[in-house]
Amino acid sequence: MQDEQMANPGGKHPARPLDPIDRDILRLLRTDGRASIRSVAEQVHVSRANAYARINRLLDDGVIRGFSARVDQERAGQGASAYITLKIVQNSWRTVREQLGMLPGAAHIALVSGDFDVLLLVHTEDNRSLRELVLTRIQAIPEVLSTRTLLVFEETDLDPEV
Repeated sequence: MQDEQMANPGGKHPARPLDPIDRDILRLLRTDGRASIRSVAEQVHVSRANAYARINRLLDDGVIRGFSARVDQERAGQGASAYITLKIVQNSWRTVREQLGMLPGAAHIALVSGDFDVLLLVHTEDNRSLRELVLTRIQAIPEVLSTRTLLVFEETDLDPEV
């Protein structure tokens, strides 16, 4: 058991290649995460037991991280969206990520390369709330050296192929 943990730190299963049926299942679940096993099985031409086993394997392997609703932020009262770039103190990513994750409206956080270190997507009620979030919450994080805010005027969710 110990050898297995040493060979696989973090306890994640190694990535397995996805076959065409797995990719079809992922495509269907991205379109409708509430699709029944029966519906998925019929659409990918496998038995219900096979579809069930494949979906469970995709969950166990961490390929499917969960199921959620796609929300229209504006209709949900979050009329202002922005990408905020941050420069942070070297080696402070984990601390900063934890603090950013607790911010109201934080939707996506990424450690990136280039002219800045972190890219943060936020949704707020309005520009005043966005201003408060940036000036009083984000810039108050000691490890944040600077920020730049890019307002989102319009956005479209894409359904990438798997």
